Amino acid sequence: MSQILLIHSSVHGYTQKICEYLQRQLIEQDQLVTVAPLAEAPDLALFDKVYIGASIRHGKHRPALYQFIEDHRAELDNKPSGFFSVSLVARKPNKNTPQTNSYMQQFLSQSPWQPKLLQVFGGNLDYQGYGAMDRNIIRFIMWLTKGPTDPNTKVEFTDWQKVDEFAQQIIEA
Repeated sequence: MSQILLIHSSVHGYTQKICEYLQRQLIEQDQLVTVAPLAEAPDLALFDKVYIGASIRHGKHRPALYQFIEDHRAELDNKPSGFFSVSLVARKPNKNTPQTNSYMQQFLSQSPWQPKLLQVFGGNLDYQGYGAMDRNIIRFIMWLTKGPTDPNTKVEFTDWQKVDEFAQQIIEA
């Protein structure tokens, strides 16, 4: 049994939802799991394993993510750890792996931490849950990338079986 920390950097709460789903899967496998937002992460030394999930905001992971990594790099490097990125781009079959997802590749090029366990999950598209500016920006991006643009669209692009597989990889780490 491991003490596992799942940290999320989430704007609209969807990355948190994935962390909470992972928590339930891991608890079913007799793991002790804590979920926390990046800004409120407990002392990493209290955990055997640490995993971070981060969403994309306006084409980037948030700066606080990189600062957290910089501040805690030694701890992240010295225990089983990993990273997953959540984006609407990952809805596409040719952009839904760590190797093919440009946001993951951008993260790896900018981060001093190079976790061994990586994953990419499709995000949630909920136009009514966004403010006017975000709604218009995302609709434009969806139009450019041939995604749904109907302002009433609400769809999860997450492959939950892939999330289950990630949970198993966490257990095996």
